[in-house]
Amino acid sequence: MSHLHKNAHLIVSAIIVIAAAFMYGLNPETILPMVFEFKVEVLELKNIFRAVMGLYLAFASYWFFGVFNLTHWKYATITNVLFMGGLVFGRVVSTLFDGVSLQYSIGLLGELILLFWGIYNIRTKTDIIWD
Repeated sequence: MSHLHKNAHLIVSAIIVIAAAFMYGLNPETILPMVFEFKVEVLELKNIFRAVMGLYLAFASYWFFGVFNLTHWKYATITNVLFMGGLVFGRVVSTLFDGVSLQYSIGLLGELILLFWGIYNIRTKTDIIWD
């Protein structure tokens, strides 16, 4: 199994999550109204979006680290599955309580793909040492 094939889900996830992080936190009062049609004017809301940016960047950085450090691949993949699973759970809850959003449904589909891709990789990559 090629190194790239084994790590593709981490690379794709990291790139997408980094882009989302900067969209949420780099300049939330300008970017978010264009994307989500709501204003970010309150200081506390800006702080929340920048904290989310920090979390997203931390996870994405670890996933890239796992790509280049074999001993961390398993843990990077597990955190990726948990991260994507958490996003899927939150979107499903929101859909049930708030209704269907086309914009978030596209995100849900992408997160489901990455979630199951990560689970598949955990279960099938036999060249990884499992402690």
